[in-house]
Amino acid sequence: MRFPDDTERHSIVGATGSGKTHAALWQLSRRDFDEKPWIIYDFKNEELINELDSVTHLTEKSRIPERPGIYIVHPHPAADEEVEAQMWQIWEHGNTGVYVDEGYMIGANSKAFRSLLTQGRSKHIPMIVLSQRPVWMDRFVFSESQIFQVFRLQHNGDYKNVMEFVPFQSQPWFAAGHFRIPPRLPRYHSYYYDAVEDRMEHIGPVPDRDAVLDTFDKRLSRMKKVV
Repeated sequence: MRFPDDTERHSIVGATGSGKTHAALWQLSRRDFDEKPWIIYDFKNEELINELDSVTHLTEKSRIPERPGIYIVHPHPAADEEVEAQMWQIWEHGNTGVYVDEGYMIGANSKAFRSLLTQGRSKHIPMIVLSQRPVWMDRFVFSESQIFQVFRLQHNGDYKNVMEFVPFQSQPWFAAGHFRIPPRLPRYHSYYYDAVEDRMEHIGPVPDRDAVLDTFDKRLSRMKKVV
């Protein structure tokens, strides 16, 4: 499997408990937060995200940091305008990674979010966007992604939505002529589609939570020593 480069978009979808957040944080642990700031928008106060040490917590009104590292924002549900303004700052600043847990919380009316998706690659703004309900997501999350990771979903409508962008129809198990849900994978397994190389794979569970947290801890600790 090819990992996203430091300008690409990676969309990860899956039902609650399917392993998407764990996989997304594993991906983030490999990204370039030692070279640029990465901002996590944690709308649901995710337990695993809150276990990260040596990170900085921001508010929706905080300025975009200049220094590399991981910065976490826990947006209030009524803070749409503040999140919008902050994302415009990211767009103007460039060279900033964005991780959004539950991307549908931003919604299709956010011009700043859509601008990050459609114009961010040239501004060196890589993105990781998660959702448990793809059907609620801004379609630009999928149309602008280079990497798709699909865990178990609960609703046929979500599979239909994803299949507009992930070519399950090309798989030997897919019956032509009518809609068919992909075979259910074991827990924590996923379909991983690289749109750049037009290649889809079935991948198993990522390293466990202790290994993921340890990777963050070691890298962030080295950064603190350098500072």
